[in-house]
Amino acid sequence: MELLTAGLNHTTADVALRERVSLTGAALDAALRELRGQPGVREVALLSTCNRTEIYCLAEKDTVDLPGWLARHQRLSDGVLRKAMYQYRNQEALRHMMRVAGGLDSLVLGEPQILGQMRDAYSYANDSGVMGGNLARHFQQVFAVAKRIRTETGIGTHPVSVAYAAVSFARHIFADLSKSRALLIGAGEMITLVARHLKEQQVADIAIANRTLARGQVLAEQVNGRAITLEELPGALEHADIVISCTASPVPVLGKGVVERAIKKRRHSPIFMVDIAIPRDIEPEVGKLNDVYLYTVDDLHEAIESNVRQRQEAAREADKLINESLLRYERESRELDAVDTVRAYREKMQMQAGAELQRALRQLESGQDPTEVLQRFQQSLINKILHAPSVQLRRLAADRREDALRVAREILLADPGSDSSSAPQDNPARQPEE
Repeated sequence: MELLTAGLNHTTADVALRERVSLTGAALDAALRELRGQPGVREVALLSTCNRTEIYCLAEKDTVDLPGWLARHQRLSDGVLRKAMYQYRNQEALRHMMRVAGGLDSLVLGEPQILGQMRDAYSYANDSGVMGGNLARHFQQVFAVAKRIRTETGIGTHPVSVAYAAVSFARHIFADLSKSRALLIGAGEMITLVARHLKEQQVADIAIANRTLARGQVLAEQVNGRAITLEELPGALEHADIVISCTASPVPVLGKGVVERAIKKRRHSPIFMVDIAIPRDIEPEVGKLNDVYLYTVDDLHEAIESNVRQRQEAAREADKLINESLLRYERESRELDAVDTVRAYREKMQMQAGAELQRALRQLESGQDPTEVLQRFQQSLINKILHAPSVQLRRLAADRREDALRVAREILLADPGSDSSSAPQDNPARQPEE
């Protein structure tokens, strides 16, 4: 049985192709069940996000063509899809899963959301009945390694997105953001991310100023804030400790005069400002005012570049951790290969011991001397246990299978260092049995 991973992501496919491959809801359920029904496929799971779609499965060797199946299922060109897809087997497949879960293969290096998305994919496949214990065991190992990456490498401690960096800068100015008030100008994607980060920091009040009030209200409802129009900016500025702006305006929406009047109304209580927009929303002269801390997108990018370098170093540490985990997991998996043999051997010995015990009990019931019965029981049981190994050891010695004899001695006597080139001197298999 092979562990297989196949998929495409933001580095191998453009957004148009990723959209056509994406699987959610009923489509995901249908895909899982169809893939599980393919010849040779035993267990499956599917991960589908805006940046990647990946298949994880256990299948008999060389029985399933995952790119071909996905092309047929999604009615796409086989050649186009194959060109965009990557495939891994066994240990490399597991390594890839660990890197994905750890955020090492993400568009934003170290982003934490992917781990939750992989957990959802695992739960969905498990609940759908298309995943068994073996694939589940691989996923549990992946999750354990991803957790160690998050806690031991610090890969997620340095912000590398503009939105998160803006909020991080604010935390340096205000030790407790829960006592601060925020004014966000705009309601696009960047401000939406900023608003969510501020909500996570439990900011006391979030005001969304936007040219279109209705759009501002949609965002305000998501973060328990309130929406205002751009005309209300001067009054809102008087109460804002944090101002973050990102609009598509061709001219500044905040000038020096408006900010200066707000500072006076605030009795010179400081205002932290971040201008993410290009062209800029806040006049550069605002940064010269006392009690105003103004940062531009260039300031954020400088910090982000430094943080990216730190994340890259953490990523190298994470790869070392993955390598160590793979070696340990591979050894544990090989150890599991012996379980069936040990179980079968134990059952055989229990049957032989049970038969000898019943014989001994009958002899005791017939009035025979207990000491003699127990002695015969002991000797007979030893003979039974050693008969098959003794026959095999003599055959190995006759065939000059020294390596096999050394392994046998290691197994039977836990003595790997001793010479075992000769057959056993005693011959318990040929002793008389009761």
